Amino acid sequence: MSDDGRSERDLRRARWIARLGVLIIRALASTWRIRVVNRGPLDGARARGQPVVFAFWHGEMLPLLWLHRNEGVAILISSHADGEIIARIGHALGFTSVRGSTSRGGGRALLGLVRTLEGGGDVAVTPDGPRGPARVFAPGALIAAQRANAPVVAVAASATRAWHLRSWDRFLIPKPFARVTVAYGAPLRVDAATPRDATGQTARFEALLGEVGAAARG
Repeated sequence: MSDDGRSERDLRRARWIARLGVLIIRALASTWRIRVVNRGPLDGARARGQPVVFAFWHGEMLPLLWLHRNEGVAILISSHADGEIIARIGHALGFTSVRGSTSRGGGRALLGLVRTLEGGGDVAVTPDGPRGPARVFAPGALIAAQRANAPVVAVAASATRAWHLRSWDRFLIPKPFARVTVAYGAPLRVDAATPRDATGQTARFEALLGEVGAAARG
């Protein structure tokens, strides 16, 4: 039994599913035609050595994992069984991870995000994950950004042809040879003096993700 209660059988299952998943993702994603919208402001922030908090909806994760592979971004991933599979896939694609949820036992997860940002690394958070409700912006990403004085970059993805899983987030899997569009918002600071005040900014950033999503679909 592992420290977080997962059995060795569960870990072996996650390992094999992740290995198969990485093979499928590489084969599928190599056929996508990717178009990027408004990445310049993000590239500018990185050129200045400014770490950022990527915020995107859980269901749009797959194209973003592929596009940002091998950049060393730290993804916030829950500690449940599905999270273990995602973590292993992410590591195979060149990501690191912060384990936990900002809503369940959030102190450790938030501390991990803040430490990564303060150390100069980018982090990625799905503000409606890991279990929803879909496309509702929970405040964890904003609290981490406020504490580390890091800007938030909203990101959205769409595809001309895709499968959608029958899951709470309608998980997006672009089909072979689909045109995938990834759009970025400008890096924005959380306009809050304290972490408590940052929670009041969720409506603003939820609306921003909606605007970036429209740009990705446009």
